[in-house]
Order: sequence, then structure tokens, then C-alpha cells
Amino acid sequence: MILTNLAAIFRKEFQSYFASPFAYIIAAVFWLIGGFFFSAILEEILQTLSFFEQSGQLSVPVDVAGQFIDSFFAVIISLLLVLLPALSMGLYSEERKRGTLELLATSPVTNWVVAVGKLLGVLAFFIVLMIPFWIYEIIIFSNASPPVNLNIILLSHGALILVATAILSLGMFISSLTDSGILAYILTFVLILFLWIMDAIAANLQEPFKSIVSSLSLFDRYTDLVRGVLDVSSIVLFISYILLGIFLTAQSIEAFRYQRS
Repeated sequence: MILTNLAAIFRKEFQSYFASPFAYIIAAVFWLIGGFFFSAILEEILQTLSFFEQSGQLSVPVDVAGQFIDSFFAVIISLLLVLLPALSMGLYSEERKRGTLELLATSPVTNWVVAVGKLLGVLAFFIVLMIPFWIYEIIIFSNASPPVNLNIILLSHGALILVATAILSLGMFISSLTDSGILAYILTFVLILFLWIMDAIAANLQEPFKSIVSSLSLFDRYTDLVRGVLDVSSIVLFISYILLGIFLTAQSIEAFRYQRS
């Protein structure tokens, strides 16, 4: 029963993006900007490599794939700081605006199931947005010399999905607090930006606050995984943010249900 309800909510949320002109605009802008940087970064790396080869300064093989991942994933995550709040801002705010949140809150389906279903739906749409880039990566990495380090590829893409899920989960909670999509976007962007620069904030603090604040930074943990540094604490941090967003969303809807009862 739970899985059936979860699948139904997931399907409804996922399909809603393909019926929304705004989602197509987001996809077009993301593909345009991301595609530009994909080509520009790859071209710059290849031109630099060609220059060193022609000048005889290249004595050892260059890990082109590794350099590309470092540069491109830094750009992609910057784009996602702007893109993901736009995807999450309507998860619940639109329900509030249309007056359907009350029906959702008083339905037999638990708040947790609704929140997880919505989160999986928006995450699936994000994965759809990433598919063209993954196809391009397969093409260029298949011809890489030296061969691509598969562990780095898996860790970097896993890190991207984890941080995207964390951002969407927190954005979903903020969306449940207001019927204004614009306000939900702004608050989500500010929150994620704050979590992103925590390492910079920590640099101005004294111990033990410096270590505590730094450990909550999304940027440092994401960067470590992209560079192939597997740290269980990084994965635990991302999962904690994901579960926190789901928990707060469920509590927010429960409070809404209580107000209406």
C-alpha cells in the first residue's frame, strides 16, 4: 500500500514537470549554459595539452578526464545553486496556492510518503536534465588516454546527485511554508548559499566552533568526493540534510493539518 501510494505521488510529480512550460525553460537554460561550459572547458584543456606537446614540455601523460571533471563539476554545482531552488519552489507552494494542500494533508497517505514521493519526482526530473551531459562524457571519456579512473567518475557523479537531493529536500521544506513560489525560491537560495560558504565563515571562528561549522559545509564535502576522496562522513552529512528536509516537510504539513482541523 505504501509503495503504491509512493509510486503514484512520484509519477504525478515527475509527469507534472513535462506539462509545465517553466520546466522546459529551466531545461533549455541549463542545457545552453552547461553545454557552453562543457565545450569551453574541454577545448581549453585540449588546447593547453596541444601547446605543451608541440613545445616538447609534455613528459608524462596528462589526466585530461580528471582535469575536466574538476573544472566542469565546479561549474555545474554553481549552476545548480540557481537551478535547483527553481525546481523545488513549487513542490508545495503550488499546492497551497491552488488550495489542494488541504486535501493532501487530510488524505490517508502519510506526510512522509507524500514528501518522499515529491522529492523522488523532482530528483528524477533533475536526472533527466543531466542525461545529455552524461552521454557527452561517455563519448569523450571512452577515448581518454590514460584511461579514466572509474572510481573518480562514480564518486563525482554520486556526489552531484547527493548534493542535488539535499538541496531539493531542503527546498521542499521551505516550499511547504509558503504559497509564494518566488519567496520559496529566494529563501532556498539564501539557505543553500549559507550552507555552501560555511567553510569561509568557519575560517573566522575559533575552536571548537571552527571545526563544527566547517563540518556542516556542503562545498568542502562535495569537492572532496569529486576529487575521488571517499569519506564516509561526507556521505553521512548529505544523507542527514536529505532526511532533515523530509522530516521538516512532514512536520510542516502536519502543522498545517492541525491548523485546519
